[in-house]
Amino acid sequence: MGESILAARNLSKVVPSEEGTLTILHELTLDLAAGDSLAIVGASGSGKSTLLGLLAGLDLPSAGSVMLAGKDLSQLDEDQRARVRAEHVGFVFQSFQLLDSLNALENVMLPLELEGNPQARERASELLQRVGLGHRLSHTPRQLSGGEQQRVAIARAFAAQPDVLFADEPTGNLDSHTGERISDLLFELNRERGTTLVLVTHDERLAHRCRRLIRLDAGRLVAPLEP
Repeated sequence: MGESILAARNLSKVVPSEEGTLTILHELTLDLAAGDSLAIVGASGSGKSTLLGLLAGLDLPSAGSVMLAGKDLSQLDEDQRARVRAEHVGFVFQSFQLLDSLNALENVMLPLELEGNPQARERASELLQRVGLGHRLSHTPRQLSGGEQQRVAIARAFAAQPDVLFADEPTGNLDSHTGERISDLLFELNRERGTTLVLVTHDERLAHRCRRLIRLDAGRLVAPLEP
């Protein structure tokens, strides 16, 4: 494991509600090294996705701080946070979030083209080969199964060689066999490329494949960062 790539200090999120204020996250602290893997588990409504959004700089905390790739996200404006995400972060969502108007190759090429990579096509093709979809480059999302769409999403997430990959229920919509293949793929790419993985999951088997695990209950840490 390398130096710290992601750190949260006394992270809290409080939102207004009809009963007053609602604490979604309460003073959470964690530290992840480059190449590490972390599972965030807990019941629905425990604050998992809120924590993921804060760690990725998609939302700002009510208190505390997040350091991502050496940048204090709370000190940056929205455009600066977007730039940090573009340079350091990849995302995989349960809903895949592929563009229906683009084929598999074009979906993976998109982040590379946005950063002006002259090898966008070659790199996207190589990644799709890597995830076992070299024969489906010209297929649109509608022509792909759920597992194939998720593999395209993973290839796209790794395309820009992110330092940190955030995945929100990456196997949630998949059958157990396909989910297992997607899990294998995530950890293979984690090992090969040294990408730090941060996963929100209900899947305990997937969670325990991560090197570290935290369990949330009503926004509080009930299982410490392991080990």
